[in-house]
Amino acid sequence: MSTARRPLLVGALTAAIVALVASAAVAVGVIGGPSSGPLGVRGGAGPGGHGFVSGSPRAATKLPGTVVNVSLMSMGGSMMGGQGNGMMGDGAMGLSADHAAVPHGTVSFLVTNDGSIDHEMVVLPLDGSRTAGARSAGGDGKIDEVGSLGEASKTGGAGAGYGISPGASGWVTVTLAPGHYELVCNLPRHYSAGMYTQLNVT
Repeated sequence: MSTARRPLLVGALTAAIVALVASAAVAVGVIGGPSSGPLGVRGGAGPGGHGFVSGSPRAATKLPGTVVNVSLMSMGGSMMGGQGNGMMGDGAMGLSADHAAVPHGTVSFLVTNDGSIDHEMVVLPLDGSRTAGARSAGGDGKIDEVGSLGEASKTGGAGAGYGISPGASGWVTVTLAPGHYELVCNLPRHYSAGMYTQLNVT
């Protein structure tokens, strides 16, 4: 091969490698697409099925105030009636937060669905001596949301939607006064299956 053609061949090979790496990055979701969250990072479960691993810490840097990472879980068992109609029994689902207490003011919740069915997260005040998990569900399997301060129920977006799909994230930013709050999933029967936790605001 002549030395004059060698630089052209090396240039073409380099361009092909760059194109291959870029297409692989898009395929695995490193570069944002239509379902990307903040910073163009897709939500989703990472190694071990924990949604905070895949993009969440970087996404959280774009949210205002104190950021609370919330994980929504379905821990197995049979589901009857389709998504949102949990018939799994007490304790078969869970909702956990990486903060038990936060300072008052702006609080952002980055909510990741680590379960196998749709979930959501609603912020409710806890009045008086009421504790998390003590609300009564109605005939529809849901608790009363009167006084709700906001919810994350939109797949790949902020605020209210139709539920966060498995492996995806949603988020909401609220202003919280000092007091006690309950974070819940209020899809039918999910609260009674264990999807609640308490958050204290100082």
